[in-house]
Amino acid sequence: MSSITKIQKAILSLPEADYLQLRHWFNELDWEKWDRQIEEDSESGKLDFLIAEAFEAKKKRKLKDL
Repeated sequence: MSSITKIQKAILSLPEADYLQLRHWFNELDWEKWDRQIEEDSESGKLDFLIAEAFEAKKKRKLKDL
């Protein structure tokens, strides 16, 4: 049995409160990884095209108020 299968079985056997706590922890972990990736992409210039698009849209008065 693989480690993943063991983990899956262990998760399925958790009491509801523990499962919810684990799910919350996992979601937070995903968001932290996502935030780090966005920061890295921003710092490396990978997202500069978005800024350029926004300035172009502003110049053409195509931006909408939120």
